[in-house]
Amino acid sequence: MGEQDAGTSKPSREKGDTRVAPGLVRFELLHEDASGTKARRGRLHTPHGPVETPIFMPVGTVGSVKGVGPDDLVNLDAQIILGNTYHLMLRPGEALVGEMGGLHQFVSWNRPMLTDSGGFQVFSLSEKRKITEEGAAFQSHLDGARHFLTPERSIEIQETLGADVIMAFDECPPSMSERSYLEKSLDRTTRWLHRCVKAWGRERSSLFGIVQGGLHEDLRKRHAEEVCAVDLPGYALGGYSVGEVPEAMHAGVAYSAPLLPRDKPRYLMGVGTPVDLVTCVEHGVDMFDCVLPTRCARNGLLFTSEGKLTIRNAAFAKDPRPVDPACSCYTCRNFSRAYLRHLFAAGEILAMRLNTLHNLHYFLGLMADVRRAIAEDRFAAFAREFRERARAQEAERTRGR
Repeated sequence: MGEQDAGTSKPSREKGDTRVAPGLVRFELLHEDASGTKARRGRLHTPHGPVETPIFMPVGTVGSVKGVGPDDLVNLDAQIILGNTYHLMLRPGEALVGEMGGLHQFVSWNRPMLTDSGGFQVFSLSEKRKITEEGAAFQSHLDGARHFLTPERSIEIQETLGADVIMAFDECPPSMSERSYLEKSLDRTTRWLHRCVKAWGRERSSLFGIVQGGLHEDLRKRHAEEVCAVDLPGYALGGYSVGEVPEAMHAGVAYSAPLLPRDKPRYLMGVGTPVDLVTCVEHGVDMFDCVLPTRCARNGLLFTSEGKLTIRNAAFAKDPRPVDPACSCYTCRNFSRAYLRHLFAAGEILAMRLNTLHNLHYFLGLMADVRRAIAEDRFAAFAREFRERARAQEAERTRGR
C-alpha cells in the first residue's frame, strides 16, 4: 500500500501549478468506476494545493494529529487534515490562533485543512447543553464555563482559524432517535444552514452543507433536496456511525450519497473502519475523517494486511517480525513486534508515535489503493475481495482470542 497512484502524477506542492486563488475550492471529477460501482476518482483544488480523492483525513482535534508531527504527516503524504472548532475555541481560542496568522501557520501545516463546525462535540455533551432555535448553550468539558455557539459564531470561529473547508453548524442527533425528533432537528439544521450562508465571507474558506435524517430514507431525501438547493462548494452526510450497526450505516450511505450533486465533493463525516471506507467509496463517497487509526494506535491496536493486531499481547514478547511484513512504513522497516510490545508495556511515549505512524500509513495507503482500483475500472472486485478478506481475518482473530 501507499504507492503512487497508477496513471496519475503525485500532487504538486509547489506554489503556482495546481493551486487556486484564495476563495472557493473546486472539485474536478476525473473518473467514474466502470466495474459496476458508484466509486469516483476526483481532485479537490484548494488554496493550499490539490487533494486526490477518495481521501482519508487524519483528525487533528486541537491543532495536532495526536502522536505525530507535521513532518511525519508530509512523509506519510497526508494530503489534508481536520481541526475541531469546539476544542480550538475553548483552548487556545480562535482569536489567539488568528493573531498567530491562522491555523495553518500556527500548526506549521501548509497543505489543505478542514474544520468541523463544533456541532457534533456540542451535541455529544448531552447533559451539559441546551438547544434552542438561536443555537446551543453548553458547558465546557475543561472547566465547566458556559458558552453559547450559534451558526454565525461557528462560521466566525472557522473563518478566523482560516481552514480551506469549513462546515455548516448542524445538530447531529443519534441515528436511532425518534422520527419526530429527527424531523424537528433537520428542519432546524436547514434554518441554521441559511444563517451560516449569510454569515459566510467567501474569501478564503469554502462552506460545505450537511445532510441529516438518521436512517429514514424519506428524511434523507427531503433534507438532501433542501441542503443541495443552496449552491455550495461541497456537501456532507452527517449523523452516521452514531449508534447504528455498520450494515445499517452502509445501507443508509448507499441510498444517501447519490442524492448529493455529482459535480461536488461528497464527505461522510466521522467514518470509519477500513471496511467502512471501502464500502462507502463504493457508494460514491469522496472524503472521510475518523479518529479510529490514531485512537487505536494509542491503545495498541494496529491495522495490517493480515488483519488487526493487538501489540500488547504477550504472544509478541519475543516476536522478531515487523508488525506487517507487507508494510513499508517507518515503524515496520525498523522495529520488531517485540520492541513495540516492550514500549507499550513500559508506557513509553514512543510506542504511541510508532503505532500511530503505522496505522496512518495503513489508512492512507488503503486510499491510494482505492484510487488506483477506481482508475483501472476494477473497484467492484477490489471491494468484494477486501471485505471477504477482512471477514476471514476477523473470524480468525476471534478464534485466536
